[in-house]
Amino acid sequence: MKFNGYYILCFTWIFYIVGCIHNDDQNHVEEGRPNILLIVADDLGFTDLASYGGEINTPNLTALAKEGISFSSFYSGPTCSPARSMMLTGVDSHRTGFGTMHGDWADNQLGLRGYEGHLNHDVVTFPKLLEDEGYHTSMAGKWHLSSPKDEQHWPIHRGFTRSFAMMQGGAGHFEDMQPLLKPIGKAGYVEDNAVLDSLPKRFYSSKNYADKAIKYITESQKEKKPFFHYLSFTAPHWPLQVPDEFIDLYKGEYDDGYDVLTKSMMTSAKQLGIIPQSMSLPALPPNVMPWNDLPSAEKLKAIRSMEIYAAMVERMDHHIGRVIQHLKETDSYDNTLIIFLSDNGAEGNSIMGYINTQDWVDESFDNSLQNMGRLNSYVELGTGWATASTAPFKWYKAFTSEGGMRVPAIIKYSKNKKLKDQFITQIATVLDIAPTCLDLAGVTHPGHSYEGRQIFPMTGKSIVPFLSGDSTFIYEDEQVFAFELFGRRGIRKRNWKAVWMEKPYGTAQWQLYDLDSDLSQEKDLAKSHPAILKELLDDWDMYAKENNVTLPDRPTAYATEKFWRKDK
Repeated sequence: MKFNGYYILCFTWIFYIVGCIHNDDQNHVEEGRPNILLIVADDLGFTDLASYGGEINTPNLTALAKEGISFSSFYSGPTCSPARSMMLTGVDSHRTGFGTMHGDWADNQLGLRGYEGHLNHDVVTFPKLLEDEGYHTSMAGKWHLSSPKDEQHWPIHRGFTRSFAMMQGGAGHFEDMQPLLKPIGKAGYVEDNAVLDSLPKRFYSSKNYADKAIKYITESQKEKKPFFHYLSFTAPHWPLQVPDEFIDLYKGEYDDGYDVLTKSMMTSAKQLGIIPQSMSLPALPPNVMPWNDLPSAEKLKAIRSMEIYAAMVERMDHHIGRVIQHLKETDSYDNTLIIFLSDNGAEGNSIMGYINTQDWVDESFDNSLQNMGRLNSYVELGTGWATASTAPFKWYKAFTSEGGMRVPAIIKYSKNKKLKDQFITQIATVLDIAPTCLDLAGVTHPGHSYEGRQIFPMTGKSIVPFLSGDSTFIYEDEQVFAFELFGRRGIRKRNWKAVWMEKPYGTAQWQLYDLDSDLSQEKDLAKSHPAILKELLDDWDMYAKENNVTLPDRPTAYATEKFWRKDK
């Protein structure tokens, strides 16, 4: 059969059209893979956000909460690096390398597997698995899972295509690279595979982390790849600092003190349905002086600390809004899973007793009332405000009580319109983030082996079945949730929680609380419900054995007396 030019032209157009349809279908599949934006605040309290009953202006997170779901029983870790290691791997911190924090080993923990003080290779991060499957992965902000000298554990080697990372647990928020502690020297920043010697002029952490987030997300869009971005703020971690133009945003708002703020937050939280109407105002912890007993000069400094803290949170919210607006302007918002949480409870511990920090701060910084919050100042939040920020829960960061670990958490998932603008009372944890992100992306965790090495499988659970409406629950009623850090222990099952904390914070014995009726953990039921306590302790023993928990043989880090602070 002979084909004339007309038929050849027809067949050419047919093959061209079929090819376009095929390519469009490929592009559609690629665009159908969800983007993921994980946003983490540093030391933000449970009731700080406006959507959780707080007084701080956080309109962007409030809008996100209205479009998604908020959790009233979301557990993170007691402190930052253990929590972040679990978040990025879905594996318990005693297996990730953070059985304790770097530098805080007891003698019997030195050299143990799971206690390395950096993110070890017994686990694989979920960003690495996403990267393997074609995602553009990036992060901007706090890393705290290895040191600047430990290059093999930098973000770029643990699953991030692009990264701008502040490597330590904290730093000053401006361009001077102010260290967190005197022995550290200049704060360490790494961009991709290079250590930075300086930061841009007018650098401010929240702004510049958001700038990098937008830059990296734009790169993924140009490459037509789905993205995962980890936006890891250092706000509102101490030292409390905010640019001069925003330093008076909350001037006069806290003159009535933290007692009044606690009552106000609890009232708002009750109105939102986050806590029961029957809850009474919890007693002040023994290391918090009643506001009216503080000397006038101390009140003024305390008020200024909280004003700066609130301004930091508002500016963080503003920059979150910039990133979200970029997603909307580039038609990426609807196809992006957005997760927001705090890494632990508010910070009420004082760092001034650590090594010679108080002397260093006195010698190196101007903490006068007029200069607090500026570049050359070094300010903490204090126990009273931290107690208000975690109301109605007991204690704050570094504790396995509710105040140390129950955090605000918001998830925006556009596929299920029924899950909008509501609080979820079911328990979820930081361990669930990795399996949820992998599940939504259609990526399978390798289980026990990755790149020729043995790894631990994830212990968290995907929330996707609940988010999509395929399941009415996240965990079964009998699920056990166990925690340990610095020897402080906690175990949650059903409405019961058992905790062990050393004196003066606890009794150095196991205590038992019914969280249905006692969220503030004020009534110890250990003696009246011995069978329930035994059940939980049996669960604890199983958890400790499975995860090779080694309790410290002496007080470490936040569990030492130097961190006991009384506002006075």
